Amino acid sequence: MRHWSRRAGSQSVPDRIAREPRPGGGRWRAGNGCDPAVSAKLIEYADASARVRAVYDDIMRTRNVDWVNNFWKVLARDPDSLERIWSNVKQVMAPGALDSLTKELIYVAVSVTNNCRYCIASHSAGARSKGMTDEQFAELLAVVGLANETNRLANGYDPPVDARFLEP
Repeated sequence: MRHWSRRAGSQSVPDRIAREPRPGGGRWRAGNGCDPAVSAKLIEYADASARVRAVYDDIMRTRNVDWVNNFWKVLARDPDSLERIWSNVKQVMAPGALDSLTKELIYVAVSVTNNCRYCIASHSAGARSKGMTDEQFAELLAVVGLANETNRLANGYDPPVDARFLEP
């Protein structure tokens, strides 16, 4: 079962996001979680310059999809950033020493810690497409919560780092 699907007695993540207050007031918009003033500045394919369309085409070809998500449409307002970030994403998220599911799980964990709703939704969907189960998602969140708690305790108490942790 997909994590984002509606379950009996619960709200989907987009529904929950749409009902929660945004920092600075107002509500999150269902669908993309963006402030209407920002989402109005999305650069759609039909309105994109040739340079931006080339990046959009590469995104769709690389991901084997027929659409470009709103993150890229927002970045397209600055084509230099769009090209740079897309190049970085292709390089870092490409297969390597870590498998693609592990990379998505790390991305979700960091996004949860940074409270980035968009990236949580996007990379959770990516992790699901690579095989993440509901049980793995729940365990991932438990580890993220535990790491954040113990990191704060360690920062507060500031114990010296054990020498054996520093040995190769």
